[in-house]
Order: sequence, then structure tokens, then C-alpha cells
Amino acid sequence: MTVISIENVSKAYRLGQIGGGTLREDFSRWCAKLRGKPDPFLKIGQEHLARRMGELFWALDDVSFEVEEGEVLGIIGRNGAGKSTLLKILSQVTTPTSGEIKIKGRIASLLEVGTGFHPELTGRENVFLNGAILGMTKAEIRKNFDEIVAFSGIEEFVDTPVKRYSSGMYVRLAFAVAAHLEPEILIVDEVLAVGDAEFQKKCVGKMQDVSRGGRTVLFVSHNLTVISSLCQRAVLLEAGRKRMEGTPEEVVSSYIQSGASDAAEVAWKASDPAANNGRLRLAKARVLSGDKITAEVEIDKPTVLEYDFEVLEDNLNVCTSIHLFDKQGTCVLASGTGSALLKRGMYQHSCVFPAHFLNDMRYTAKIILLTDVTRWEVSVSDALSFLVHESKRNGEYLGGMIGCIRPQLEWREKSLNNDALKQ
Repeated sequence: MTVISIENVSKAYRLGQIGGGTLREDFSRWCAKLRGKPDPFLKIGQEHLARRMGELFWALDDVSFEVEEGEVLGIIGRNGAGKSTLLKILSQVTTPTSGEIKIKGRIASLLEVGTGFHPELTGRENVFLNGAILGMTKAEIRKNFDEIVAFSGIEEFVDTPVKRYSSGMYVRLAFAVAAHLEPEILIVDEVLAVGDAEFQKKCVGKMQDVSRGGRTVLFVSHNLTVISSLCQRAVLLEAGRKRMEGTPEEVVSSYIQSGASDAAEVAWKASDPAANNGRLRLAKARVLSGDKITAEVEIDKPTVLEYDFEVLEDNLNVCTSIHLFDKQGTCVLASGTGSALLKRGMYQHSCVFPAHFLNDMRYTAKIILLTDVTRWEVSVSDALSFLVHESKRNGEYLGGMIGCIRPQLEWREKSLNNDALKQ
């Protein structure tokens, strides 16, 4: 049975300033527009903004799909694709500009963790307040209270005002309340980014329980591992339009391939002093996965950083190196070639990172061209940037792994429960 039907839904927002703040300013703008005069309240240098006043931005454009009863549907897409706008329309936070939505059953939305918490009230009082805001009855809150507190891990502080909570405690309690909603349809927007790694693991487990309980779930997340593992079907949004609908594996794969962009391949002009010192010149660099240039690579596939460089003098003793950095700017590793005596001409070096070596995060690479092993001739920081990403992992934990790298190491196991040890 279809419980959510979305038919040709579009949502438009008007760019620019809607009102001047006072009736007098709005009237003055209207009169100036009738006379063909410029906006009297526009500041110098903002003429280009005036031309965009009144333009429509389509956050959603003719989106249609259906959700069946008991189905867990994942919605993915880049920032600005229209995911949160769609969930807000389904949650009746805003209305569509055109199209029709039909919903059967009680619906609950988890769009903003912690909405309605009052800093002066205790954790206990906020559980009842927030639960009521989210649509739970007092009887439901009482029934689930002990489980909510235990899930959040703040038992000692439940009667302390939340203004004294750390940000992590605040978010954990807020999610714990929302996670114990019991509607027929649950709409969830990026809640698995809250808390530390241990709490994220509990969040994933809770979402798995919800999905196994037969409830219909619409789930938006940038964690594609969770999408692949929890969802039965997925929808890919791109620039407000539905680009693809299908199994999570198919949709996630298409999403990753669409990440191929100019960011994964860079070329430097011969006149660029950062890449050319008159002896060596860095010409091009690219990120490869499965022989395809892409800025998003899967963990279970080798990643190749490849670059072309030119030797501008005869008989230079040349070696090259790559320094890999994480998103905090910490150098994860450095690797380089041996030195070789090279003639004038173009050369290509490639550094291959094996599958299951890099972690689920964004990396940047510095490329260094050296002579005589120690002399840096050319050094280009942030030459390449790419996202390493996991399609699916076996096991119950689906959150991020700690550490800059995550190689698959050999483990040996044996039982020590023999008769000799029991004596």
C-alpha cells in the first residue's frame, strides 16, 4: 500500500529582499520602479543585486515518486540539491509552489535535533516538553522515559538544567527523545551526525530497530554507508530534480560517479611560478579510481594519484614525492620515488594507494618535485583534493572509523580453553 505519493512537486523561493521593513520604504521602492528609477534604498555597488530582485529559485522542480508502507527510503544528493526542502514540505513546515502530496498515517519529523529545548528547565522537564512538541502524548513519554534517559546516557544529570549540559549531552538527550517517537511514518534528516563515535553507533542501531519494526522511514543522510545498509530503495536529487531512483547500491554508485569533476584533474600553465622553477615543471595531476578520473573514490577500490611533469634541463637527478593531508591539515603520510637521472622531456609518476587503506574522509595532496633527493624544486600544496568513501561495510557498526588511515591488517585468533589451562 502506498503511504506517501509525491506528484510533480515544485518549490520556488524569490531571491532578493521581499520587504523593506516599513510600509514607507516598500511604497518608495514601488514608486521608483513605476517611474523607471533605481531603488532609492540600494547601496552603492549593489546594482547587480537589484537586477536579481524578484528572480525565482527553484529548490525543487517537478519531483515525483511514491513510498510504500513499511519501506525505508533513502534520499541523497549534494548540498543544495533540495533534500531538506522536500522533507520540510512532507512535514508541513512549508507548502509546495505546485504539485500534490498525499500521506496516509501519522507522521513525525526529526529535522532539527533539540528544537524546543528550554535552557532553564531540567533534562527531565525538557523530555516532556520536547516530546509534546514532537507529537508524543504524556502517557507515551512516561512509558518511554527511562529508556530515553538510558539511551542518552545522562542519568546522573537528568534533574540538572540543560543550560549546564555540554553540547554533546544536549544533543544526545534531544536525539534520544526524538528517536523514541512511534508514528506510522518517520522523516529523518541527518541525525546520525550527532554526538561522538560511540553515540553514533547507538543512533545507527536505533535506526535499524525502527526499520525492522515495519514503520515507513524517509531518511536523508550524507553517510552513504548507512543509506546502503538501512534503506531498501534510494532517490538521488540533483539541483532540485530527481536524477535517479532505484536500489541503494545503484543510486549510490551513480552519485559517486557524478562526483567526477575538474577538482580531480588539475593543469598548470607553463607561466605559473608555483609549478615551474625553470628546471622542473609540474604540468598536470589527476585522481583515478578504476581508470576513471573522479574526486570521489570508494574505499574498497585502489586510488591512484597520477601527475605529469617536465624536465627542462638535461641530466637532472630527479625524484618526486606526495604528501597526503587530512581535513585538519595533518600530514597523514609521505611517499616518494627513488631518484633517477632524466633527460629533457615529459614524464609521468603514479602513486597507488591499495584498497581498504585510506579512511572515510577527504584528503588533499601536495606534490613535490626534487633534485638530488633533498632539494625541493617545485612544491604545490592542495594540488589534488578527493573524498574517500565507503559504499557498504559488513558488521553492525556503520559509523566512521577513527584514524587517518584504516588498513586491513592480518589478525590471528585461537582459543586458550584447553585442559592444560584449566588445571
